[in-house]
Amino acid sequence: MSTYARTRSRAAALAATAVLLASAGCATADGGAGDGAGGAGGGTLVIGATGKLPNLDTVIGGAGFEGKRLLSFQIYEGLTRYELLKDTDRPPQVTGALAESWQVAPDRLTWTFALRQGVTFQDGTPFDADAVLFNLHRYLDKSSPEYTDALGAAAKEYAGDIASYRKTDDTHIELVTTAPNGHFPEDLAHVLIASPTAVRRSGTAGFAQHPVGTGPFGFVSQTEGQQVELAANRTYWRGAPKLDRLIVKALPDAAARTAALRSGGVNWIEYPNPDDLDSLKASGAQILTNSYDHLWYWILDTAKGPWADVRVRQAANFAIDRQAVADKLLHGTADPAYQAAPRATAAYDPAGSRYAHDPDKARKLLAEAGYPNGFSTSVTVPTGGSGNLLPVPITEALQRDLAAVGIKVEIRTTDWTTLIGAEAKGQVALGSDAIAQSTTLFQSEALLPLFVGSNSPFWTGHYASPAVDGLIAAAAAEPDQAARQADYRSALRKVTEDAPWLFVVNDRNPRALAPTVHGLVQPQSWFLDLTTVRVGK
Repeated sequence: MSTYARTRSRAAALAATAVLLASAGCATADGGAGDGAGGAGGGTLVIGATGKLPNLDTVIGGAGFEGKRLLSFQIYEGLTRYELLKDTDRPPQVTGALAESWQVAPDRLTWTFALRQGVTFQDGTPFDADAVLFNLHRYLDKSSPEYTDALGAAAKEYAGDIASYRKTDDTHIELVTTAPNGHFPEDLAHVLIASPTAVRRSGTAGFAQHPVGTGPFGFVSQTEGQQVELAANRTYWRGAPKLDRLIVKALPDAAARTAALRSGGVNWIEYPNPDDLDSLKASGAQILTNSYDHLWYWILDTAKGPWADVRVRQAANFAIDRQAVADKLLHGTADPAYQAAPRATAAYDPAGSRYAHDPDKARKLLAEAGYPNGFSTSVTVPTGGSGNLLPVPITEALQRDLAAVGIKVEIRTTDWTTLIGAEAKGQVALGSDAIAQSTTLFQSEALLPLFVGSNSPFWTGHYASPAVDGLIAAAAAEPDQAARQADYRSALRKVTEDAPWLFVVNDRNPRALAPTVHGLVQPQSWFLDLTTVRVGK
């Protein structure tokens, strides 16, 4: 029996391509959301993404949730997954994927997962307990020949709570956490499982060029960072996807995405330019939206200068006109964010929207804080990337609002990869006093302490609140979801009062699809289930 224990620290297609591929064809049957069962003839879906494409080695990613949504979660699965085809009027629930079921012992630390039988990887390798152990060794065991620092660092977000792991038999895995963790099953949706055979064949250094998982789509080819082609996994355990092929292209420029959709170069674009929505609709494009766990905000450096004063931070929040950003700039594809908790979360407080547009109140608070004439500051803004909407135009609108109360903002731009790479190291790209970005707080509950926790390894503006830390810790240990959400709501109410962020908008996740694309179910999530999608007349 293989076992390993640790403590948490901070800090081209393969031989089985014939199994995966079917000849591309043109679907003729009218479509809608189905059960995912499919066959050849579902067409080719070509998606224009907003940023660079991810590293395809399981958890490494590096392109935000967009890369995970469109590629990583299509190639791989974890022990659990999000149920994205049901109950789209609420955030998705966690259900079994490579594990059929699980239970936690009375100690609230020991979890036993019953693995799904009869599943194979896209290269034909059987999935079993040894495959899970292989991947956990790869992420957590520095003595494993397949371990790398990059894998270990990326896996820490979701697997960092695992203190030990072992197989109890070929179909059961026991995982022990360092502390009670009520959201542990959700964390495991992000701990992706690769084919041990494929990793050994390619070597860890080469696996990103030859990825193999158990997901609904298998790898065909890629132009690194620019385009990835996948093909339907016809032996997928949930039933073959309706599509034949899935191609994802990096098109970070919004105008280029729209042009590609109009010309037929793609038949789906992520985040269309809001200015183009009316003309796209007039040309027959489908515009889909839904609320989800999204916040576009500025993280303010609360440790120095004017932003160290809560009155200044509150003043900035009163100064900005979120409704104008949502309505005039984003054309209704986002909702104004008046508090820390995104609208599509159980932590959202309908009575907690305290920062209405009130420039006079902003000026009064600035004067009380000793800045009657305002001050100068700077913000680093990405030019695009996962969930970032129109980052530069939004920031320019906020710049004008803040200037009206005396806060003069210098805008510094960089690419998304550089910004989040620096942030993950506890730094600010270009040395600004704030950064502007998108985030999710609850798409996985494991992320929340990374953005509001005092000991986060990320750059979080040095915001520290023992009260918030305590509430988040209590929530994480609470197995009852309702009680957990009550603690989260209290924590984010305190964050709203302390205003370490400039709360701006909650996106509604717009995407534009050609009229030939059918069957997409749009959930309240960053993620998508593409098994029901087909392309045809």
